Amino acid sequence: MKSVRDLMIPPAHIQGWVEALVVRGQPRERARRIEQTVALAGIGLADDRLGQRGEAELSTRQVTLIQHEHLPLIAALARSAPLDPVDLRRNIVVSGINLLALKKARLQVGEAVLEIVGPCAPCSRMEEVIGPGGYAAMRGHGGMTARILEGGAIRVGDTVSVG
Repeated sequence: MKSVRDLMIPPAHIQGWVEALVVRGQPRERARRIEQTVALAGIGLADDRLGQRGEAELSTRQVTLIQHEHLPLIAALARSAPLDPVDLRRNIVVSGINLLALKKARLQVGEAVLEIVGPCAPCSRMEEVIGPGGYAAMRGHGGMTARILEGGAIRVGDTVSVG
């Protein structure tokens, strides 16, 4: 029988997909979808504001990820219309993989390698974007933050795997 410690190690066969890529400009500027980008090790995504700044980002938020499967759940909890992932401002929308189970795990996302650091808490803007209750609806479903350990291309449709 496996111990709880053994069960906390993600199995290597877990696989998902990149559903959407979202990049941000200035802090209050609307984010936008793109089809591909380049992850810059220690910095962020090339097309996102962190990547455009081009400086090493010591933060654990070099890139943010959210599960595609959580989008309808967040909308239901907030009693809102279906959500556009652009409004949630998370960089990589993935499906088929439980991000919450992968804290401290390394993920191969396209050609890049990311290390999941921890939860990505929602910001107060979710009340504006989703509507009243948007912040509360995203608590526990806001995705994860990650560091970029190895840079490389990431495209919509790429495989996401534990590695």
